[in-house]
Amino acid sequence: MSTREIVLAGGKRTPFGDFGKSLKDVPLSGLATHAAKACVEAAGLSPEKIDHAVWGNVLPVDPDGYYVGRVAALNIGMPDSSCALGVNRACGSGTQAILTAAQQIMTDQSTIAIAGGGENFSRGAYAQTGMRWGVTRGRQSLEDTVEWAYSDPFGHGLMGATAENLAEDFQYRREDMDAWGLMSQQRAGAAIESGFLAKQIAPIEVPEGRKGTRMMEMDEFPRPDITTEKLAKLPAVFRKNGQVTPGNSSGVTDGAAWVVVGDRSALEAEGVAPRARLVDWAIVGVAPRIMGCGPVPAIRALWEKRGLRASDIDYYEINEAFAVVNLHAEKELGIPRDVTNLYGGGISIGHPPGATGVRMTLVAMQHLEDTGAKYAVISMCMGAGQGMAVLIERI
Repeated sequence: MSTREIVLAGGKRTPFGDFGKSLKDVPLSGLATHAAKACVEAAGLSPEKIDHAVWGNVLPVDPDGYYVGRVAALNIGMPDSSCALGVNRACGSGTQAILTAAQQIMTDQSTIAIAGGGENFSRGAYAQTGMRWGVTRGRQSLEDTVEWAYSDPFGHGLMGATAENLAEDFQYRREDMDAWGLMSQQRAGAAIESGFLAKQIAPIEVPEGRKGTRMMEMDEFPRPDITTEKLAKLPAVFRKNGQVTPGNSSGVTDGAAWVVVGDRSALEAEGVAPRARLVDWAIVGVAPRIMGCGPVPAIRALWEKRGLRASDIDYYEINEAFAVVNLHAEKELGIPRDVTNLYGGGISIGHPPGATGVRMTLVAMQHLEDTGAKYAVISMCMGAGQGMAVLIERI
């Protein structure tokens, strides 16, 4: 077992853009490059000292889509001799990038890395899978690759349908889901107003009009002025007479995020101050038809590994893929709301799977710094039936 102390430093992300809006004309590699440059600058680290880039992504887009990590690495000045690796663990892809970077360091394949991820769903292609070898005749249909990303591979429909299954199996109510959605929006609004989220965001220049540009400084998905009445009027979208709506589900958004992952002694030798220690993690499998239950066994497994209880953790970031995911974790684990997702989440800020885990980690690190608390857990469910939980400690 490696004796290296794995720490996190720096960290920045782009603003998250609403589907089809401000970031739709920015290639994903451009988002990745922008966030990576800001991340390294925030750490005070020279790019020439970084030997690995690990990039999480679910839906490759654009001609360079399979090489985004490498493109971003070289674009920010990492040497040709550095390495790049792409990972995909569904909604935990950004988190997995952090863990994979840590594993590279623990096995002496790396010393200082950057780990990140992102999506630009607005640039997702339509595909015709039969065209390559020719078609005989007749009308040919196109398939939406964004829908592919949100479809359960075992025939349970879109991921929202699995959230309906979780709500039905455990008898969660629409009113409670909407209440969580409202809380998420209000918390995101407060975090915007206080400047908490701005500390994590690297503003980016985006196209506007026919030839103009503007600086995009904040996430554009939050709706802090939404009301209970408006949420109640939204229709269910995944099942007739269902309970899962756009108001209690995560938003389809675009964006990228990175954080420095390194051996503590190596970073400190470069004058980089670590922000948090990566303590441990747990990854579990669950039934795909109720994939949203994933955080519960993952967090339990992490507690058991470290000999911890719910009250030993000062703060939790549990991804708001759907509000029912958070209601289930709250009920089963006994985690109070006043230590969970205090700055909004996937429902209000949005959920680009490759970036979400990194975004949540940045939030958790900043919360620990602002409050002087010790431990935070970052957790999420994952499509096709998995759960992940990561423990970090403030330095």
